[in-house]
Amino acid sequence: MGELLLTLPVLLIVITVHEFAHALVADRLGDPTPRLAGRLTLNPIAHLDPLGFLMLILVRFGWAKPVPINPYNFRNPRQGNLFVSLAGPASNFLFAWVLAIIVKSLPFQLTGLSAYLLSYAIWINLALAVFNLIPIPPLDGSHVLEYFLSPYQLEGYYRLQQYGFMLLVAVIFFGSPLLIAIVEFFYRLLV
Repeated sequence: MGELLLTLPVLLIVITVHEFAHALVADRLGDPTPRLAGRLTLNPIAHLDPLGFLMLILVRFGWAKPVPINPYNFRNPRQGNLFVSLAGPASNFLFAWVLAIIVKSLPFQLTGLSAYLLSYAIWINLALAVFNLIPIPPLDGSHVLEYFLSPYQLEGYYRLQQYGFMLLVAVIFFGSPLLIAIVEFFYRLLV
């Protein structure tokens, strides 16, 4: 429980940056929906899903409220949806990279709690980015994949969406070692 109390603020910041990036890119591409929904903010409370937050506390796996967007407000709806979907994971990769640069640039070696929290912040940013790029609905990767599918392929893909939750659970249970290996690869590259 003590570890959770230490890491929870880091998790909230990382999730908030991710969701804010979605909202910011949508807003910049011409969709006011996130701004009107109060999601164009770095206030973590605006992005918390009560059940997702409870699950985060209880089982260390949760989720935030998805940022509402209306792709028809974009000049090019498919491309806009792609950019908005990539914004969250990209923000986490960028955040991890900036933290790693800060750690490497310090004229002294971090130790103890500060070293642990910065290391955790880098790792959790990478984990959130990698996980969200899995092309299973409702993850960001599913919207990225949609961009590259033909209308015919999209039709079949949309039929699979009803099984998204079950596929996601299967990936979490059976694919975790692979996902962790990918995160560790990026982590070693940065740190």
